[in-house]
Amino acid sequence: MTVAVEVEAPEIVDGLSAEDYHADRTSVSSTGLRKLLAPGCPAQFKYDRDHPQPSKREFDLGNAVHTAVLGEGHDIVTLDYPDWKKAEARQKRDATYAAGKVPLLPKEKSQVDEMADAMRKHPDAGPLLAPGMGIPERSIYWTDPTTGVRCRVRPDWLIIRPEVTVIVDVKTTTDASPEACSKAIESYSYHQQGALYIDGVQAAGLAPEGARFFFAFQSKKAPYLVTVRELGDQDQDIGRARNERALRIYRDCESTGVWPDWTGPVATIPQLGLPTWAAIRQFEEYIGE
Repeated sequence: MTVAVEVEAPEIVDGLSAEDYHADRTSVSSTGLRKLLAPGCPAQFKYDRDHPQPSKREFDLGNAVHTAVLGEGHDIVTLDYPDWKKAEARQKRDATYAAGKVPLLPKEKSQVDEMADAMRKHPDAGPLLAPGMGIPERSIYWTDPTTGVRCRVRPDWLIIRPEVTVIVDVKTTTDASPEACSKAIESYSYHQQGALYIDGVQAAGLAPEGARFFFAFQSKKAPYLVTVRELGDQDQDIGRARNERALRIYRDCESTGVWPDWTGPVATIPQLGLPTWAAIRQFEEYIGE
């Protein structure tokens, strides 16, 4: 029998910076829960949490698009250089990073503006993300009642209506075709993210009639096409089950202080072989004649 634990009340935080949100170590986010499961592992999760790295340059464009579309987010600074080849340009770029801002070249700023314009003009994304329609970047904290783990989510865009609450997550990608978006959900476990966001919004009392989760994928290649899709019910269920397992792992690691790698303690060294699909193909080709 599962015994419910005493929980801390949900909290909705307005005005919290993205840097402070991500630096919080009193709770676990969707990104953290995903890292605890394969192909990640608790040991890598703990190391990454204890040794935070600066945001990668490849994320700058996506961060800037978020700010342009949502009207809130990172501080964007345009530096008037054709590229980052000159030492002066790199120095100003690095100083901008050090100030907690995102540096862009003029050509990158133009791309961001074009992407934001394409998003606003899209027949599905435009109405969802219209100014005043929703609330951007609201941080939500709650305690999972089964494990006692404090969780957090930060929806890009939250639309609260009497009949339904809608969560919109904006993602920039190299390929926004529906097939590629489906593969991205599997590759990055975005269904875990969607399920946790729904659970967090509902736990905070922001969705009395239930919540729905939508992705707005946008290509970084002109003409910056957009695909809007709702996360399917079955995928939500799978994502929620993955979150539940990750929460148990997190609770156990925190309580014991042991953060195992992929194998953990074993009596004998496990065997390792071909992926299942490759083993079947090669068995049929070389043995099963």
